[in-house]
Amino acid sequence: MTWMYKNNLTILNEFILMGITDRPELQTPLFGLFLLVYTASVVGNLGLIILTMVHSKLQTPMYFFIRHLASTDLGYSTAVGPKMLFDFLSDRHTISSNWCATQLTFFSIFLTGEIFILSAMAYDRYVAICKPLLYTVVMSRRACHLLMVIIYLYGVFVSLLIIIKIFLSSFCGCNVIRHFYCDTLPLISLLCSDTHEIKLMILIFSAFNLVSSLLIVLTSYMLILMAILRMSAAEGRHKAFSTCGSHLTVVAVFYGTLFFMYAQSKSNHSFDTDKMASVFYTLVIPMLNPMVYSLRNKEVKKSLRKTWKMCTNLFKIHCGIC
Repeated sequence: MTWMYKNNLTILNEFILMGITDRPELQTPLFGLFLLVYTASVVGNLGLIILTMVHSKLQTPMYFFIRHLASTDLGYSTAVGPKMLFDFLSDRHTISSNWCATQLTFFSIFLTGEIFILSAMAYDRYVAICKPLLYTVVMSRRACHLLMVIIYLYGVFVSLLIIIKIFLSSFCGCNVIRHFYCDTLPLISLLCSDTHEIKLMILIFSAFNLVSSLLIVLTSYMLILMAILRMSAAEGRHKAFSTCGSHLTVVAVFYGTLFFMYAQSKSNHSFDTDKMASVFYTLVIPMLNPMVYSLRNKEVKKSLRKTWKMCTNLFKIHCGIC
C-alpha cells in the first residue's frame, strides 16, 4: 500500500517522482550526461576541500570559506544526484516518505548554508581590502568557526521547522511529485490541509535568506569598489579586483538562478521551468564553482601544480621500485 489512513488523515508511505522527462529514449543519454556532471562535481569539490586542508598557503579565512562552499556544493548535489541517476535506470521512480524527508532536509540545510557562506565570503573580501590592518583580528580563526556554526545551526533550524510542518500535514492520497527530487513546492501541492501557514513560512524565510545575504554581498562590494577607486596604484587595483573576480562570478550565477526560480509570478510559474532551473543549481553550479576557483585563483593553481608534481614523482618512484 502506498498510503494508509490514521485519524482521518492520509499518511503516505512512498512517493513517485516524475523525473526530468517521461520520454524513454532520453533516459540513457541524460543518464550519461548527468553522470559526467555529477562525477565532475564530486571530483572538483572533493579536490578543493582536500587542497585547502593540506596546503599551508591555503590556510587563510578566504580558503576556509571556499572549503565550506565546496562542502555545501558537494552536500546538496549528493542529496539529489545519486537518486536522480538511479531513477534514469529504473522503471519505478519511487522514494519512501522517510527518504523523501531526509533528502529534502539535507538539501535545504546545505542550500541555506551556501547562501550565507557566499555572503560571509563577500564580507571577508571587504575586511581584507578595506580594513587590512584589522583583518587578522576581525576574521580570526575563532570568528570564522563561530560564523560557520551559526550558519549551519540556522540552516538546520529552518529546514526542520518547514519539513516537519509539511510531513505532519494531511496528504490527499495522490503521491506523484512533479519533480526529480523531493522539493517543498511540489510536496505542498499534494497537501489537503490548509497550506497557507506553510507557504507563509517558506516565503518569509526565503525572502529573509535571499534579501539579507544579498544585502551583505551588495554592501560589501559597494564599499570594496569605493576603496578600489581611491587606490592610486594600478597594481593595487588589479590585485583587489582579481581577489574578488571568482567570488563575483559564483554569486552572479547562483543568485541569478535562485531569483529566476523564486521570483516568477504565479501565472508564469510551472513545474517544468522549476525542473530546468533546479537541474542548473543542484548539479551544474556545484560542478562550475570548483572550476571557477581553480582557474581564476593563482594560489589554488600553484597548489594544484605542486600536488600534481608530487603525485607524479611518487608514481615514478613507485614504478621504479616495481
